Amino acid sequence: MSIDVVIVDDDELIRLGLRAIIDAQPDLRVVGEASDGAEVPPLVAKLRPRVVLMDVRMPAIDGIQATRRLLAASADPPRVLVITTFANDEYVYDALRAGASGFLLKRARPSEVVEAIRVVAAGESLLFPAAIRQFVGAYGGRGGDGLRSARLTEREAEVLRLMATGLSNTEIAGRLVVGVETVKTHVGNLLAKLDARDRTQAVIAAYESGFVVPTPAGVDHGGVVPRKSPSSE
Repeated sequence: MSIDVVIVDDDELIRLGLRAIIDAQPDLRVVGEASDGAEVPPLVAKLRPRVVLMDVRMPAIDGIQATRRLLAASADPPRVLVITTFANDEYVYDALRAGASGFLLKRARPSEVVEAIRVVAAGESLLFPAAIRQFVGAYGGRGGDGLRSARLTEREAEVLRLMATGLSNTEIAGRLVVGVETVKTHVGNLLAKLDARDRTQAVIAAYESGFVVPTPAGVDHGGVVPRKSPSSE
C-alpha cells in the first residue's frame, strides 16, 4: 500500500520538484498540493493523506497555524513534516511545538526526502537532537513545565533521556537490555503522561522544563545531561 502525501508550499517549483522525487518511488504518491496553509484542512479532510509536507513560511496562513488547525480538526490527523530553507528558523521550532513530527531542509537530497516521509509515516519522529538543543537554547524557556506534574516512573524518565539523544526504540532497548515492545510501552506511557503527540513534543518538553539540559561541547552524554526523575522532585 502506498503512502499518500500532500505537498504544501507557495513556491510552485518546490512543489514540482518534491512531486517528482516522491512519485518516482513505488511506495509513495502525491495525492494533492496546496499553495497556502488555509487550503490544508479541507484538502486533508478530502484526500486523507498519511503525510503532509508543510512549508513554514507562506503569505497568508503559515505552516505553524496550518499545523495547529490540521491537528485540531481530526482525531486521527496525518503526520506533518516541515520543509524549510533554514535549519535554525524559529518558525520551524514553533511548528514542532505545534505538533509537527520533524523537519526537512529544502536542499535535502532526494534519498533523504523519501526516507523522511517513510519515517514519519511509520509513526516515528524525524528527530535531530542537535537541532532541538539549538532551538531550545535560542527560542525556548517558554515555561514548559509539564514534566513536574507528569510523575514519570524512573524507567520512563530513563527512556525519555535516551529519546532526547535521538535513539530509536531498538537502540534504547539495546542500551537498557530490555525488549523493544517493553520500550514501546514505556514510550506510549510517557507520551500520554506528557500529553505529547509524539517523540518530538516529548523531547521538547524535556528540554524546556529543564529535565534534560545541553552539555558543553565535547562531553559524551549524547549532548544532554540527565536530571533526576520528575516523580522524585
